[in-house]
Amino acid sequence: LFNEMYVVERLLDSVAAIRYPRDRFQIQVLDDSTDETREICQRKIASLKQQLPDLDIEYVHRTDRAGFKAGALENGLKTAKGELVLIFDADFVPKNDILERTVHHFIDPAVAVVQCRWEHINRDFSALTEAQALMLNGHFVMEHAGRNRSGRFFNFNGTAGLWRRAAIVDAGGWQHDTLTEDMDLSYRAQLRGWRFVYLPEIEAPAELPVEMSAFKAQQFRWAKGSLQVARKLLPRILRSNATFAQKSEAFFHLTNNFAY
Repeated sequence: LFNEMYVVERLLDSVAAIRYPRDRFQIQVLDDSTDETREICQRKIASLKQQLPDLDIEYVHRTDRAGFKAGALENGLKTAKGELVLIFDADFVPKNDILERTVHHFIDPAVAVVQCRWEHINRDFSALTEAQALMLNGHFVMEHAGRNRSGRFFNFNGTAGLWRRAAIVDAGGWQHDTLTEDMDLSYRAQLRGWRFVYLPEIEAPAELPVEMSAFKAQQFRWAKGSLQVARKLLPRILRSNATFAQKSEAFFHLTNNFAY
């Protein structure tokens, strides 16, 4: 979280409702906020603990935003108890069966990530949100599915995905030298031999940015971040023992923002 006062209560309600054995379920609220989100969050957590006494929920607030999201995730792992880490951004509203429908894939010890497909709560809000939904559906329905089914590399999308903690550690952890820490870690893990699973049939509802300024900021981060990952990892990918198909697709994936 970072200054998410309007959506944090909805997020916490939905995460607390996820069905899973309570003795194996921990919620971490990783909050870097500088506004009243902190007070709203703490009040909501206290209310949830009162309603659900067996709920293990931890509030982690940083005053130093070092590393931004990657830094918050890295810091959260210090007190996280589980072997698996399910990550959601603040604007998501996960369904209560998401763990029941994904966790069994980790029976395979080579699986590092299970990624779900984003769904759009406010697709019909405006022409801008409709355009974003079309763009993201192309990414999740065509690109991700094609990459995954053909054995090529694809990336965790920063949210609505379940990670094996051992894979995060083995790949070098959350690093914050790029703006797209999710893509960076994804490629490092796959170069280490970890396998990624994509489940397009499992939707994770979320809100799309409704203002042009927010949309432009998001696109800037994604564009700059992918090129930073290309500079950081593309030489390593091309020198690796990955297949030609994997290397060529990784090249086009990481450099496609040159088109802009």
